[in-house]
Amino acid sequence: MSTKRRSWSVEQKLQLIQEVDQYGLTETLRKHNVAQSLFHRWKKEFNQDGIAGLRSKYHTIDPEVKQLQSENERLKRIIANQALELEFKTELLKKSR
Repeated sequence: MSTKRRSWSVEQKLQLIQEVDQYGLTETLRKHNVAQSLFHRWKKEFNQDGIAGLRSKYHTIDPEVKQLQSENERLKRIIANQALELEFKTELLKKSR
């Protein structure tokens, strides 16, 4: 049996925190099927950073930025190969003289 990961929005997390304050921890967490450790992590992040602490910590990379980074790496390899060829040709010229 495969389990699917649930994703929670900032609003859902905030609503759950408020609901725990009103109705109690155990009852609310059972109702929403949320682990206590997860709730306490959300509560801690909320107390430290407010609503910003409840936002996802995963950063997505813009496809355009990713493309520019790969292009930059490709150009660096080309320059490195050219520098190596130039150095090799210079050494050959020194030896032939």
